[in-house]
Amino acid sequence: MSAEGEAAPGRAVWRIGGADRTAFLQGIVSNDLRALARGPIYAAILTPQGKYLADFLMVGADDAILIDIDAAIAEATMRRLMLYRLRADVMIEPAGLHVVRGLGAAPADGWADPRHPALGWRALRAAPGTAGTIDWDAIRVRHGIPETGIELGPESYILEAGFERLHGVDFRKGCYVGQEVTARMKHKTELKKGLARLAIAGTAPPGTPILREGREVGALGTVSGDRALAQVRFDRVGPGMEAGDARLEPEPGSGALGVFD
Repeated sequence: MSAEGEAAPGRAVWRIGGADRTAFLQGIVSNDLRALARGPIYAAILTPQGKYLADFLMVGADDAILIDIDAAIAEATMRRLMLYRLRADVMIEPAGLHVVRGLGAAPADGWADPRHPALGWRALRAAPGTAGTIDWDAIRVRHGIPETGIELGPESYILEAGFERLHGVDFRKGCYVGQEVTARMKHKTELKKGLARLAIAGTAPPGTPILREGREVGALGTVSGDRALAQVRFDRVGPGMEAGDARLEPEPGSGALGVFD
């Protein structure tokens, strides 16, 4: 893949400026803003009850922090941030940039996606990239990488979506909104639900309930070829699952729930 890169459709870039921007965001998002000194980070905003509200990538700039976020939730997320601003010296505005991505070595203005090496590189540019040819859904399904609005929704918890594996949460940074619930899930409970990769025959839209022997197992996520991501109850996964007209099975050769690398 050349350094020209592909357009990342459905993404928006916002700018968080002002002298208090780092301290302001540090008390809200799931990751440690101090890590921006080493490169871009992945993070989420949660409710006080620890449930998912938004996820995004954060990039440090000379006088701002740039937010690479799903366009469908961008304005609502920025409005929520404004509610936390109070008297802090923080400015929130569209950056007027485009997200470009590719595989292979990152160009001079690019950076490695912090979630997983298989996601390649990203860059924030004044001009959009070319039309896409890479099957990004196949990459996400293969490596268990959730997508905003599909595997990540308002009733989900970030640990159930693999945020620790994807470097999206820091358990040593201190307090942020939803931190107490997230820490308790990490240290005091065993996850009973979470993201799984399953073999699939047929198709069904994301969100379709998965049933087995009349009991709900979970909900279907992204489908790519004969594999799918799904949010499931681990104790209910097994042969003979159905989602609409599709049939699902534990993925052969990789354990009951698939192995994400």
